[in-house]
Amino acid sequence: MTINNKQLALPSELLYHKCDLSYLKLTSTEDLVDSEDVIGQSRALEALNFGIGIRHDGYNLYVAGSTGMGKHTTVNNLLEPRAKSAETPSDWCYINNFDQPHKPLALELPAGHARQLHADMEQLVDDLTIAIPAAFESDEYQARAQEVHDKFKKREEQAFSDLADKAKDKDIVLLRTPGGYTLGPLKDGKILTPSEFDVLAKKEKDKIKAFTDEIEEELKSIIKKVPIWAKEGREKIKELNRELTEVTVEQFISELKDTYQDLPEVLKFLETVELGIITNVEEFRKYAGSDKKDPLADFDQVFLPFQVNVLVDNSDLEGAPIIYEDNPTYNNLMGRVEHLAQFGTLMTDFTLIKSGAMHRANGGYLVLDIRKVLASAFAWEGLKRALRAHEIKIQSLEQMLSLVSTISLEPEPIPIDLKVILTGERIFYYLLKKYDPEFNQLFKVMADFSEEMDRNEDNTAGYASLIATLQREQKLKAVSRGGMERIIEDCSRRIDDGEKLSLHMGNLVDLLCEANYWSTEENTKITTEIHVQKAIDSRIKRLDQLREQVHETVLRGDYLLQTSGKQVGQINGLSVIQLGDYAFGKPSRITATARLGTGKVIDIEREVDLGGSIHSKGVLILSSYLADRYAQDTPLSLSASLVFEQSYGFVEGDSASVAELCTLLSALSKLPLEQSMAITGSVNQLGQVQAIGGVNEKIEGFFDICHARGLTGEQGVIIPEANIKHLMLRTDVVEAVKTGRFNIYAVNHVDQVMELMTGIEAGEKDEKGEFPVESVNGLVQKRLTEMTEARRKFAKSDDEK
Repeated sequence: MTINNKQLALPSELLYHKCDLSYLKLTSTEDLVDSEDVIGQSRALEALNFGIGIRHDGYNLYVAGSTGMGKHTTVNNLLEPRAKSAETPSDWCYINNFDQPHKPLALELPAGHARQLHADMEQLVDDLTIAIPAAFESDEYQARAQEVHDKFKKREEQAFSDLADKAKDKDIVLLRTPGGYTLGPLKDGKILTPSEFDVLAKKEKDKIKAFTDEIEEELKSIIKKVPIWAKEGREKIKELNRELTEVTVEQFISELKDTYQDLPEVLKFLETVELGIITNVEEFRKYAGSDKKDPLADFDQVFLPFQVNVLVDNSDLEGAPIIYEDNPTYNNLMGRVEHLAQFGTLMTDFTLIKSGAMHRANGGYLVLDIRKVLASAFAWEGLKRALRAHEIKIQSLEQMLSLVSTISLEPEPIPIDLKVILTGERIFYYLLKKYDPEFNQLFKVMADFSEEMDRNEDNTAGYASLIATLQREQKLKAVSRGGMERIIEDCSRRIDDGEKLSLHMGNLVDLLCEANYWSTEENTKITTEIHVQKAIDSRIKRLDQLREQVHETVLRGDYLLQTSGKQVGQINGLSVIQLGDYAFGKPSRITATARLGTGKVIDIEREVDLGGSIHSKGVLILSSYLADRYAQDTPLSLSASLVFEQSYGFVEGDSASVAELCTLLSALSKLPLEQSMAITGSVNQLGQVQAIGGVNEKIEGFFDICHARGLTGEQGVIIPEANIKHLMLRTDVVEAVKTGRFNIYAVNHVDQVMELMTGIEAGEKDEKGEFPVESVNGLVQKRLTEMTEARRKFAKSDDEK
């Protein structure tokens, strides 16, 4: 019994879900206002508002969605008004630790004060390098210093003069020579020569010698006191210098103290600076009048302790900062200590401490791409450590990993209070949630961006407003109503669903820009559907060279594929080749053989490791279907083999399982299958045909082959009924179906497929559980019964032997 295929054929109206914006009463995007809402992302927006608003510990955000969804734009639009209304966070500086120079101190200042303090300290040093030398060169200081010097000089001279007088009274003379002081005897006012002294009486000699020893002891005592007196003089000079320096410095420091009187930490810093300058006043005197551009005059090192290293300057910021770090390496996130090479040695100091993104985002928001963070060594661990500790500790990787043992700086950690927002694909979120226990504690809010939305009138109107908004943002020409309709249709095609709209903003902007280009090329005032279609066609042409080559192998006969006639155990299956964001359909020949066996269906692709687990699952389902449908009371007694002919790559997916089942049924029933048709769809154990992906590309792939060979009206594609809503076929395919030159059939059960492919009724079981003898199922059942009987005979023969 033959059947009527027309009842399963789809009319052309179901092959393409057209967009009609006539109900909006507009002619172009100029008639639409900008869209203020983020269309189709209500769930993500609710999560973002919650995550941004809640200020408790650990409520950082992970914004999930594929690239090009507009995540960054949406996050920025939500953050900007909140950031502007927030309090501007503090500035941060590093200052010298006079007690432990290798441990610089962190200094928090109100926004805008860090830059001013830096400038004030530079000015202070400049002023003091002039004022201090000038003070020491003043007449008053010179007079006081000379007074101290004269006082101690006079004291020394007086001591020697008194001793000389005392010695003279005892007829001893005190002489000062280049080698020091010496004593000599006197007689009648004259110094005795050695020969004259020798002729003196012994008693007189002893008397002179005794006086000389006495005076000599006193001389030694005075000479010992001279260094002490000199030291006292120097101390007096130092005291004078300190007094003068204190007065001079206080004049300038007091002004700064008045300026920063409300900042106790700055006042404390100024006091230590004042003490440091007083202690090192000689350095200021040393560089008086020197050329600061002279490389031999190391001003930076001399006056460096009195400088301020501005780490974070928020003077130009209104509200909280929003920082996007595009290169989130460990150093770029956590900050670093730089080094300078001097005479072959690496040197560093607190002024070479540089801020990281977390410093700049402190008090605000830090937005990072999770893929880039994970790709940078130690960046993820550093980020988590800072969030856990609520502080940023600048530490070099070499020091952290104990790779170097040289002395380095240990800057004081800076406390942080910021919201970190990670953006990335969903796979990273779920992997981190599963394998990183700290992730759950630090990123408690997920904002999941939808990839699509329903294509109803309200959403379509909103999408049109979105097109108008993007067109104006990109400064493009206005788009006609027809152009908007074609854009919306393409957005449905991109996700292979006529009842949905893609929310991929990147692709939408690209299409608008490319259509605008073709409009400009043609020198038109407005972008129309013609320009949109040309942009779509041009994009495909740029990418479809491989598709042409694959189809060429079929048309030249290198790849065997029939599009006419009938064959037993052979069918045209359909697959999709995905190349980045471009996909195309590829017809494939599937063959099956069946013979007496033990009920095993062999998947040749799987046997040679060219089949994936999902494909193998689909093949195993075939065995279950055969057993349930035809051999519930007896064992299956067949062995069958299935293969994708001329397949040299990996085969995955179950979208060919219906084709494989039909091929197997053909091999069992010996009924030839139509080669003018191709089929796609997966099947379950009950024989129901299930939806698959890439239905548009698959249909168009087979259509292109048939069209190249010549459309006969007999050719067509069989698809699952559940895929009708996904159809968004090319215009030439729709036109071919409309004129009867090509056919598309929708089915929901494998019986319908066999009827279409064989032209014979599938058959239903009667009360005895038997199928009609001449039906497809009847022939299959008959063949399986024969195999079972043959197997029993073989088994009985073996037993008799």
